Amino acid sequence: MDELSSNRASTDRLKTYLEVGYHRTMAAALEWPGWCRLGRDEASALQILFDYAPRYARILRSSHLDFQVPSDVSAFRVVERLKGNAVTDYGVPGLIPSQDALPPDAAELGRLQAILKACWRRFDSTVKNADGKALRTGPRGGGRNLVGIVRHVHEAELAYLSKLGGTLSKSEASPEMVHRMILVTLEASAHGEVPEKGPRGGRRWPARYFTRRAAWHVLDHLWEVEDRLME
Repeated sequence: MDELSSNRASTDRLKTYLEVGYHRTMAAALEWPGWCRLGRDEASALQILFDYAPRYARILRSSHLDFQVPSDVSAFRVVERLKGNAVTDYGVPGLIPSQDALPPDAAELGRLQAILKACWRRFDSTVKNADGKALRTGPRGGGRNLVGIVRHVHEAELAYLSKLGGTLSKSEASPEMVHRMILVTLEASAHGEVPEKGPRGGRRWPARYFTRRAAWHVLDHLWEVEDRLME
């Protein structure tokens, strides 16, 4: 079992990395993909990450993974700082931390897949709950409607699949098929069966980083729907 797997259940000094952009900073828990939050600076990013711990715990409730909400922001231990860019400032965890380049073992692969499945289940249930209800708009009336959010998440997942090394035509790319192909390709990637570079030379995402990025995107829009929902 690799180092990340052996430490995954511990909330004592949670391993965290920071992606420091020009104006904002992204904080992410290394062992819990999708738990990533943006702040003005390092301190605020870590505080917001801590504030979202209960919401992240609710996502994993159906997964039976041993996630425990930390008692204080001091539980985070920053193990890496990455120099971010405009993508970071936009709010995207766009850089690959060094530990995400490590191939997961069988136990960790199963855990990554379980986290993705939990995110997908919660997104589907959140969308179902919001169906037919109004979503608050921004101060200038902006923001996607629910149909637009669902479409955006689906299109992003199809694009992410190609970064992992999988392919599907748009005609066969239903959400269920995309998820099935993601899980299959994630396993192939973990086993070293996917070339590191694509046919055009672009570098593919390693399995750990793919899971982090994909889970973050689903949760970011899931929480957007929850926050904008007008009961």
